[in-house]
Amino acid sequence: MSFPLTLLDAATAAGAHILWVYLVLLALITGTTWLCARALLPDRGGPAFPPDPLSPAALLARLAAGFLFIAGGAMLFAEIAEQLHTATTLGQLDEAFIAASIDQVPDAILQGFFLLTFIGNRDTLIAIGVVVAAALLWRRRGLALGWSLAMLGNAMLNPTLKHIFERARPLHPTHWLTEDGFSFPSGHSSGSVVTLGMLAYVAVRVLPRRFHVPAWVIAAALAFSVGCSRIFLRVHFPTDVLAGFTSGAAWLAVSITSIELARWGHRRYTSRRPRQSL
Repeated sequence: MSFPLTLLDAATAAGAHILWVYLVLLALITGTTWLCARALLPDRGGPAFPPDPLSPAALLARLAAGFLFIAGGAMLFAEIAEQLHTATTLGQLDEAFIAASIDQVPDAILQGFFLLTFIGNRDTLIAIGVVVAAALLWRRRGLALGWSLAMLGNAMLNPTLKHIFERARPLHPTHWLTEDGFSFPSGHSSGSVVTLGMLAYVAVRVLPRRFHVPAWVIAAALAFSVGCSRIFLRVHFPTDVLAGFTSGAAWLAVSITSIELARWGHRRYTSRRPRQSL
C-alpha cells in the first residue's frame, strides 16, 4: 500500500526530534488529565468519599466516562491491529521513526529512561500488586479484591495479545537494553497504565480529596513516560506503545467501572436494609 511521502517525512522528522515530541505529548497528557479529573471528581477539600452512595447523576457521569474509555480504547486498538495486519503503512512509519531517532538523544537522558522503564517490569508490577493487595486486606477487602482482579486480568490479557499478533521487535535497540519476545502490544505500557491508574483510584478511595487530582495527574504522567521509555530505548515501535496504552486504558476503565458499580449497589442495599433491634 502506497502512502503520501509527507507521512514518511513527518515520521522521520518526529523521530529526529523524539525528545521534543515526548515533552509536548507529556504536557498534553498531564493537562488533559488534570482537566478531566477536576471535572469528574468531587471538590478537593475534606476527607475521602462520604459514606452515602453516589447520586444517580454522579454515578451516571462516572459510568459514561468509563464506557467512553472502554469503547475508545478498544476501537483504537482494533484499528491499529488491523492496519498492521492488512497494510504496511504503519509498519513503515514505525521503522522510519525508530531509524531517525538513533543518536538523537544524549546518553544521560537515555540512562534516565533506562531506569524509568523498570517501573513497568513484570517483577516490579507484581511486587506493587502484592504489597497494595496486602495493605488493602486490613480494612478494604472489597477494594483489595477489585485491585487483584484488575492486576490479574491485565497480566493475562497482554501475553495473550502478544501471541496473537507475534510482531517482531525493532532491529536497532540501544546498548542500554535489549528484549526478547514479541513486541505488540507493549506490556510495559499496558501494565503501567493499569497499575498506576489503579493506584490513583485507590488514592481517591482512601486519601483526602486534596490528593485526588494530583494522584491522577502523577499516574498519567508516569505511565506515559514508562511507555515512552520503551521507544527511547528502541525495544518497541511507537504503535506497540500506543496499543499498550489503549488496551491498558480499556481494561483500567472496565476494572474501575465494575468496582464502582459493585460499590454503589452494595451501599444502596445496606442503606435500605432495615436495622435489626438489639
